[in-house]
Amino acid sequence: MNQNSPTAGGIIACPITIELNGQTRQLEVFPWTTLLDLLREQLALTGTKKGCDHGQCGACTVLLNGRRINSCLTLAVMHDGAELTTIEGLADGDSLHPMQAAFVKHDAFQCGYCTPGQICSAVGMVSEGRAQSLGEIREQMSGNLCRCGAYPNILAAIEEAMPETRKTLGAVQTDAQKGVREVQP
Repeated sequence: MNQNSPTAGGIIACPITIELNGQTRQLEVFPWTTLLDLLREQLALTGTKKGCDHGQCGACTVLLNGRRINSCLTLAVMHDGAELTTIEGLADGDSLHPMQAAFVKHDAFQCGYCTPGQICSAVGMVSEGRAQSLGEIREQMSGNLCRCGAYPNILAAIEEAMPETRKTLGAVQTDAQKGVREVQP
């Protein structure tokens, strides 16, 4: 079975269109191709890491329509028409995204393997308006594991970058008491 052929074992690849890091891409993928494998193997975007391949480590976290998702747990064909942002799509040219810059400033990595997933998850968390305190950041980031144990620096980086990331995203914040969602400038 050749992944690059239009058919495999009589199964035809499915056409999908996604907006990937700001660019519209028309692709053909087999029904069993995970979003992670599409990114890494077909599109050569290797910033998104394959860790556990079971949705337990968060290394493969990307932003799908602005929300974080474990790309190893979803099939690419399910996201026709979706907007997808990977670690490669966060920076603006040579200017790092505020979350990326904070990770560098706080040395919020050691081996760096989990870093792309940590950053995408942090940006998604801010966009979702879920965490307002250090305890809530810890809880919301608990799905992203760091085997090196760089958690204190990761938390410091996220906490510092949250206000600037909110401005960058025009993030939606949740007022839990009122159940109201409002856009923060």
